[in-house]
Amino acid sequence: MAHKKKPEVSVVIVSHNSQVMLPLCLEALRQQVEVSLEQVIVDSGSTDTRYLNRLQKRYPFRLIKIDNIGYARANNMGYKALTSQSEIVIFLNPDVVLPYDYCRKLQKGMAADLSSAVVSGMLVGFDANRRRPSQYLDSTGVFRSWYGRWYDRDQGRRVADVKRSRQYLPAVCGAVFACRRTALEADNGLVFDPDFFLYKEDIELSLRLRERGWSLLFDPHLIAYHARGWQKKRSEVSWLLRKIAAQSEVILYRKHPSPYMVWAMCKYLLVRWAGV
Repeated sequence: MAHKKKPEVSVVIVSHNSQVMLPLCLEALRQQVEVSLEQVIVDSGSTDTRYLNRLQKRYPFRLIKIDNIGYARANNMGYKALTSQSEIVIFLNPDVVLPYDYCRKLQKGMAADLSSAVVSGMLVGFDANRRRPSQYLDSTGVFRSWYGRWYDRDQGRRVADVKRSRQYLPAVCGAVFACRRTALEADNGLVFDPDFFLYKEDIELSLRLRERGWSLLFDPHLIAYHARGWQKKRSEVSWLLRKIAAQSEVILYRKHPSPYMVWAMCKYLLVRWAGV
């Protein structure tokens, strides 16, 4: 009798009204070659979850339904629900599409650099309406400006115009956060800080891992496609989301003390009281 192959990579996805992109995300996971996967989806307060029940008949994932408890807490719940001891855990946004060989390349990257807790790559934009990659980059790593603002490097630049080499990063975009499990063991299941409801939890985890002596590796041969709406003008983003983002930045610098707190507080006050 043939034995089912043990999962080599575990994937945690937090969904919230993700019925447009989640089917594409899951189909891409099913097409991963030479790597067996464990998949857990935590639905955090979707208004209608019937689409998840339909997807569960087609794709091999375990489903957890909860209220909208925030991205960090939902990811932690998904991590605790994993049953395999696979060395690689990917925290994956539902609006990300991975090429068929992504997990195989990720394994090789992890094996080649044992000092890295996270291996990241090129995030290219994805057109959800046309269901195909765009010509523009979403992120090649997260960096900090001289005054304290964190930003996605190369965001909005044409893919053809950007050439990057392997390097270590200050922080990693959480859309595809591929971690070495041993680097997460010190947190006893609280991978992402639950004080963050939304935004900046990926940067906080990046800083925490680096403080422990781990590296965050950027490998340009790893390419994934991300359909987030970064193309929106700031005026089109709701005041509530802008407030949450500014508040998360204050929390970040409270946990990792820095003179950049001045920038974070100014931004938060401007958003809260001036609606900027």
